[in-house]
Formats: sequence, structure tokens, C-alpha cells
Amino acid sequence: MLLRTEREGMYAWHIAAFWGKLDVIQNIWELVKKRLTTEEIKNELLFRTYCLGMNAWNIAAFWGKQDVMQNVWELAKQRLIT
Repeated sequence: MLLRTEREGMYAWHIAAFWGKLDVIQNIWELVKKRLTTEEIKNELLFRTYCLGMNAWNIAAFWGKQDVMQNVWELAKQRLIT
């Protein structure tokens, strides 16, 4: 359920990035870091693209959501570097 996609292939993570919902992004992050491995987080959340080939980072950049970009960057560093 956590990584379920809608018909275009978007996760809730992508949709939250599109709408700039930092609280939702943070809540999803808290759930996935408890349930998924670092490799799964990398492949299934951070780098996963939907039908237009964009991941959450790309979506945030395209729509000018700099706060979302910064937040996703910090979360990724926290999980992938430490």
C-alpha cells in the first residue's frame, strides 16, 4: 500500500512533491525508513519515475518547489550517506 501507484505510475511521494506538501513527504519518509531497506528506498522512492520519466526531485524542480527539493535532498543524504 505504501508504494502503490495511481494509473500514471505516481506514488503518494510524487504527488506530495507536486503539491509541495512537506508534511506529507516527511510522514511518508518516516514510514518507509522503518519498513524498507536503504536499497529499496533508493530504488523505489528516491529514483523511481512515473510515466513522464520524472522522480520527486524532478517534479519539485519543474514546478519550482525549492523547499521540497531541499527537503528531499536532506532526507536522501540522511539515509544514503549515514
